[in-house]
Amino acid sequence: MDINGLSHAVLLDKNGGAKSLSYDEIQNYTKSMGLLWVHFDYSSKEAVDWITNRSGIDEVAVDALLTSETRPRTTILDNSILLALRGVNLNANSDPEDMISIRLYISKDLIVSTKKRDLLSVKDILNSFEKNRGPQNSSEFLIELTDRLTSRMEGTIDSLHDRASEIEEMIIESSNLFVRTEISKIRREAISLRRYLSPQKEAMHRLYSDKVSWLSEHDKVQLREITDQLIRYVEELDSINDKVTLIQEEILSKISEQMNQRMYVLSIISAIFLPLGFLTGLFGINVGGLPGTENKDAFMFFTVALSAMGVGLFYLLKRSKWI
Repeated sequence: MDINGLSHAVLLDKNGGAKSLSYDEIQNYTKSMGLLWVHFDYSSKEAVDWITNRSGIDEVAVDALLTSETRPRTTILDNSILLALRGVNLNANSDPEDMISIRLYISKDLIVSTKKRDLLSVKDILNSFEKNRGPQNSSEFLIELTDRLTSRMEGTIDSLHDRASEIEEMIIESSNLFVRTEISKIRREAISLRRYLSPQKEAMHRLYSDKVSWLSEHDKVQLREITDQLIRYVEELDSINDKVTLIQEEILSKISEQMNQRMYVLSIISAIFLPLGFLTGLFGINVGGLPGTENKDAFMFFTVALSAMGVGLFYLLKRSKWI
């Protein structure tokens, strides 16, 4: 990115290619030059100055492009579209659920987008221009970007689904701390992704349901297909969340069952040793009159009696089907 906050500026040639422009060159841009796409870091002073004073767009769009906090949405401004979208974070050493936002103002003659972090989908479009396979107009750009943003979610969601399935298999054999930790991570990632994909689904729906003159019926059909794919991803996230919730309940059930079994064993042991403990305590008091205090064989008799009583109690519990 240049020090003036301009990530890139390209002038589309309507044949799949584009010409790169510098920050100084876009100062003199006019609509007669063709469709311009500028991509800024919204936190830079130069970006604020150009978008506010030189872009010529609506004040509502200016505020939306420069805001630091946003959620997926679509707003129709006259014959232009104001968009806020999110894409999965596929940058190195990043968490996919930490989704990256992009704000867009799209009209027939001008595209302004702002960001704080880089999106691979934007880089894909820039690379397509180099091969003369890029979008030729605003509607194609809108379809290309939303399609790439949505398609790149597939790998992340499939990975979540595979991890949930692996955990489901592991739970049959184990309920250790690693499994429970992994379940928490999967749930957190799925909830985080769904948090943004659900409103993004509504934003995509507005794109093809509202009237914009430069969006043809064919364009709206393509946007509808992209929205259907996004809806499928939201449903998949719901399915993943339901699956790991059931797995978590299964783990808690197994832990509860193990605890009940151990408490049952302790109860049986207590039932056997409670009367024996009572007798040993009774004969252990240091007062006069205890039987057998003068008999040297009394301890042996008492031990044999306690053992016989313990065996008898065990047999009684087993006969009563407590064991």
